[in-house]
Amino acid sequence: MMNRALTTQDLPALITGIMATLAGIGIARFAYTPLLPAIIQEGWFTASQGAYLGAANLLGYFIGALSAHALSERFSSRWVIGASFAAIALSFMLCAGAGSFAWFFFWRLVSGIAGAILMVVGPSLALAATPPERRASVGAMVFTGIGLGALLSAFIVPVLLELSLMVTWSTLGLLCIAAGLLSDAFLQRVTPLALTSDASPSANSQKGYMGIKLVVLLVIGAYALDAVGFVPHTVFWVDYLARENALGNHAASLQWGIFGLGAVCGPLMVGALAHRVGWHRGLAIAFVAKAAAVSLPVFSLALLSQSISSFMVGAMIPGIVALTSGRLAELVGPAAHKKLWGQATAAFAAAQAVAGYAMSALYGTWGTYAPLFAISGFMLAGGFLLVLLSRGVQQRHAHLSTLH
Repeated sequence: MMNRALTTQDLPALITGIMATLAGIGIARFAYTPLLPAIIQEGWFTASQGAYLGAANLLGYFIGALSAHALSERFSSRWVIGASFAAIALSFMLCAGAGSFAWFFFWRLVSGIAGAILMVVGPSLALAATPPERRASVGAMVFTGIGLGALLSAFIVPVLLELSLMVTWSTLGLLCIAAGLLSDAFLQRVTPLALTSDASPSANSQKGYMGIKLVVLLVIGAYALDAVGFVPHTVFWVDYLARENALGNHAASLQWGIFGLGAVCGPLMVGALAHRVGWHRGLAIAFVAKAAAVSLPVFSLALLSQSISSFMVGAMIPGIVALTSGRLAELVGPAAHKKLWGQATAAFAAAQAVAGYAMSALYGTWGTYAPLFAISGFMLAGGFLLVLLSRGVQQRHAHLSTLH
C-alpha cells in the first residue's frame, strides 16, 4: 500500500526507474503504435507485415525478460542500463529509411529485448535504493514512465509525421538518448541500501511460501492472461481507428494521447485503490475494469466509448503490473518476491509474444481487428476468475493450517 510521502532523497532512484520504464515500454513499444498506420500508408510494409513487426517487439520482450536478471548479475547495472538505452535509440535511428522486412524485424526485436531489460533492472534498482517504508510509493511511481512515453509519442508522432517518417523515427531515437543521459546522471547518485534482516526468510515464512505455491501460480496465471488483454490496444488500436474505421491519424492519435494520460494516472489510481481495499480486491477490480474497457470497442465506437476504452485500458496496464507485484509481495514476503517477480514477468512476456503472433495471424486471415478486442476481453475475464480462485485457495489453505 501507499506508505510515507516521497522525499528528495528518493529522486535519483525515482528518475532512474521512470526513465527506464519510459524508454523500455513507453517509447520502444508504444511509439510504434501511432507509427503503424503511416508505415502502411507510405507503402513501406503491408498491414499484415506491420502487425508482425509489432509482434517482433513482443518476442524481443520475452527474450529480454528471461536474460535481464542474469545480465544484471554479471555486469554492472549502469552498463546494462546504458547499453539498453543505446540499443533502443539505434533501433529507431536505423529504421529511419525504408528497408527490408528482415531488417525492421531484427531492430524491432532488439528494441523489445532492450526494453524488457530496462523494465526489469530499472525499477528493481530503484526499489533496492529506497527505504522499506517508501518502497510502495516509489514502486507505483516508477511505472508512470510507461504512460509518459505513450503520452509523448501521442503528441509528437503526428506532428513529426507531417514532416516525414524518416524525421519521426530519428527523433524518437534522439528522445531515447536524452532519456538515457538523464537516467545515467541520476543513476550515479543511486546507492542501494544494505540488505536488512527481512531479506532472509525464516523457516515459518518458507513453510508458508510452500503452502501457498498454488495461490502464487494462480496469480501469475492471471497476470499471463492480462498479457493477452494488453496486445490489441498497445499494438493495433491506433491502426484500427485510423485505417479500419477511417477516422484518420489525428483522431486516432488523440485516442492514443488519452491512453497515455490513463497510463500516467493508472499507478496513482491503483495505489489509492490498494490502500482502500487491499492488494487482492484491488487486483480483482482492475481485471473487471480492464476486461470491460478492452471489450467496449466491440459494442460502440462513439467518441465517448473510444475515450473511456483508451483511458481505462491505459490506466490498467501499469495498474495491474503494480497490483500483481504488490499481491505477490503480500503472499510470499519481500525475500522471495524478486525471484517470483522475474518469473511473473517472463510468463507475462511469453503470453504476450504468443498473443501478438496469434493476433497478427488472425488479422491476416480475417482482415479486421474487431474480433481481437472480444478475444482479449474474454481472456481478461478468465484472469479475473483466476484471481478470485486464488483467494479461495488461500482461505482454504489458512483454514486447513488452523486445523493442524
